Order: sequence, then structure tokens, then C-alpha cells
Amino acid sequence: MNIGIFFLAAFLVVMTIIGIWGMRKTKTLGDFFLGGRTLGPWVSAVAYGTSYFSAVIFIGFAGTQGWQFGLSALWIALGNAVIGAGAAWLVLARRTRRMTQNMDTMTMPEFLQERYGAKHLKPLAASVIFFFLLPYSASVFKGLGHLFEKVFGIPYDIALLIMIAFTGIYLILGGYFAIAITDFIQGIIMFAGAAVMVLVLSSEGGGYFAMVGKVSEAFEAHIPAAARPSALTVVSLVFMTSFGTWGLPQMTQKFYAIKNEKVIPKAAIVTTIFALMIGFSAYSTGAFSHLFFDLATVPQNEAGGILYDLIVPTLLTEHLPETLMALILLLVLSASMSTLSSLVLVSSSSIAIDLYPSRVDTKTGTDRSVAMMRFLSAVFIVISYFISRFQISIIVYLMSLSWGVVSGSFAAPYILGLYSKKVTKAGAYAGLLMGIVTMITLFFVLGSRQSPLAASISIVAPFIVVPLVSAFTKPPSKEVLDKAFEGV
Repeated sequence: MNIGIFFLAAFLVVMTIIGIWGMRKTKTLGDFFLGGRTLGPWVSAVAYGTSYFSAVIFIGFAGTQGWQFGLSALWIALGNAVIGAGAAWLVLARRTRRMTQNMDTMTMPEFLQERYGAKHLKPLAASVIFFFLLPYSASVFKGLGHLFEKVFGIPYDIALLIMIAFTGIYLILGGYFAIAITDFIQGIIMFAGAAVMVLVLSSEGGGYFAMVGKVSEAFEAHIPAAARPSALTVVSLVFMTSFGTWGLPQMTQKFYAIKNEKVIPKAAIVTTIFALMIGFSAYSTGAFSHLFFDLATVPQNEAGGILYDLIVPTLLTEHLPETLMALILLLVLSASMSTLSSLVLVSSSSIAIDLYPSRVDTKTGTDRSVAMMRFLSAVFIVISYFISRFQISIIVYLMSLSWGVVSGSFAAPYILGLYSKKVTKAGAYAGLLMGIVTMITLFFVLGSRQSPLAASISIVAPFIVVPLVSAFTKPPSKEVLDKAFEGV
């Protein structure tokens, strides 16, 4: 893997240079967290897409759903592209950008506080982000560490330190501007790598559509009827991974940062195309595993259980040339680092912006916000390292809960707050708490295997509770509503 190490070194050097360049453009808190709201459609769209997809889709989801679901996994790819990417831009971006500017807000907790005139809503929302996105970022570090260990022969601890160092350099120095530019470069790598991966694999079976035609027969031979996923399972997974992104702060932040509303239609198209390529490439590869493995050769543990996380890595290692495999590894690294940087930035903002009492030194008048964001980004990266290094057991549970809790608590108050003046402060509190309680309860009642269904219910339930509570409680003041909806 000498070529792989060369690609890796070049990649990390470029990321560092961009971080230093971004530092020169970062003067204020708005520059650090939103890139000064100056980003165009291509950079914004690809930044959204790269934050959407991490190594999980190529390693975990592609292998697990590709083998267990067969071609039905492609519905996930379609839902992610159409609903999670394109529709999200068209439905949410314009109002989000305009209202966050009207209210001078930069984060989801700030938006909820100002939109509903609820001063205690911000610390509550910030706490949700801190406790449930931090484990998510730690899990990405952990996955990258194991990837480096397996492919490059680098010890896990050293691999973690490498990731910590380089993520810290370009994120802490350059902030969101550096993240967006690096995401754009990483997005190009992801797009090209995903396309080439599928082309090479499908060429062994007579082309993509010929391979698709053969998968169903192999799937039926490998997966007994009783073990195949129900329609409810497929629908809940599509819903969770598609509509669920509408309530994730690291995704909605991309709407705050766009240069103007004219970029939205183009960004929607670019993001949809990007998501189609990444999603269909990943899940197609997972489904193709039925043609490259049988029940005797699919990766298994000593007890005979299928090791789903090893299906795609094993498939690629056995069927791709070394140079292309190095590109695919860079693809996985790009997907993970882009997601990781967005998670760390949003998590650190929950303290630096939402809970930090004073951003200006009362004695000198110096704005301390950028320094605080840089410091807390470093702190969150270090915390993520220790969680990943010592693999703290409770974090596993928090990670499993994170998507459903975060999206379930924020989606309804955020989306309904964009479109309806009738939603009240009490309704927003009720929706946020409903999402948290529902997800935690269902996770333990239904079990982790049913977490997509639990997350879907947790996302939907607040959309019922918020209007219901709002109908019987006092709406925000006219001043609050006029400020939020000005020009909307």
C-alpha cells in the first residue's frame, strides 16, 4: 500500500494548507462558524453532501443493508437523494437563511430561542447537541482509526493521533470556510471514487444493469424468506436516513452559510446528483456482494455469524487493483473527515455560542468568540480522542440513540417554526421533549435492532404534539413574529 500512503500524505498536506489559508479569512465568529455567509452553490451543495455521508455508508450500511436487503437497499439511496438532499434544500434553505439573518442567529439553539422567545430553550437544545453529537464524532474517529490500522498497518493509537492532529489543524485554524473548501475537494474525490468503484466491479459481471438483474436470484438463494426485511423496516430506514436529516444541526447549518437565495435551486440540483452517485454506488456495491460471495465465503466470525462491516472492505480488497483501492480508501477517509469536522464544529458551538455567557471582554472590549470557538473545537477533538481511545461503554448507547434523539427533538420545532406563526413556546418545548423521551423509551423497549423504526416514530410524534399543544397555549409576541418572518 505504498501508493495509498503517498495519497494519504498528499491529502493531509492539502488539508493543512487549506486550514492555514482559511485562517486568513477568519476574523469574526460569523466567519468561523458560517464562513461569513459567502459560500456559493457548488461549495455549499457539496459541503452538505459530504456531511451527509461518512464512512458508515460505505462500510457499515452498504455491507449490512446490501446483504440483508439486496436491491431493496437502493430505495435508501433514492430517498437520501430526493428527500434528504434535494427536497431539504428546496423546502428549508430559503426560509432558514432569511429567518436566521432576521434574528441574527447562527445555531439551532439560538434559532429556537429567538423564534419562540424562549430563553431556556437554547441551553436545553445545546445540551442535546453536546451529549448526542459528541459520541457521534467519537465513533467516526474510532472507525477511521481501525481503517488505518487494517489497511496501512499503523497502530490504532497512532492512527487516532494522526486524525486528531490533522482534523484539528484545518478545523481550528480555518473554521467553516476551511471545512467547506476541504469538503469540496473531498466531495470531488468521493464522487470520482464512487463512480469508478461501481464501474470496475460491474465490469466483472457484464455491466451495471446486468449485475442488477442477477442480484435478485442470488439474494433469494442466500436470504431465506423469513429473514428478509419487511416493508415497514425498509420504509422506516428510508425515512430515518432521509427526512431525519432535516432536523440535524450539522446539516441545517449549511443553509445559514449560503451567499444568497439565488444559489438554492442550483445547490439543490448539485446536492441531489451528488447524493445519487454516492448512495447508489455504496448500496449497489453492498447488493453486488451476493454475486461475489456465497454463504460459505462471506466474511464470518468463528461462530458462523456474518461480519457485515467486513463485507465491502473484503470485496474491494479482492477485486480492485492497488491504485484504485488507494483511491477508495481516500474516498472513505474524505467521507469521514468531512462529517467529523461538521460534527465537531456544531458540538463546540453548543458551548461557545449557545452557553458562553459573554463573547466580549468587558475590560478591553476584545471579541473573544473566535478564540473560544477555536479552543472548544480543540477540546472537543481531544474528548473525542479519549472516548475513541478507551471505547467508553456508555458512549455506544449514546451513539445508537443520537440520530433519533437529535432529529426527533429538533425537526418539528424547527420546520414548523419556519412555516407557521401559530406554533407557541410551549409547543416547541413539548416537541423537543417528546422527541427525546420517545426515542429513549422506544430504543430500550424495541431494542437497538429496531432503532430505525424507533427514530422514525420519534421524528413523527412531535409533529403531532407541537400543533396540539400550540392550539391551547399563548403564541409568541407580535414583535418576535414580525422580526422572524420579515420578508418571508
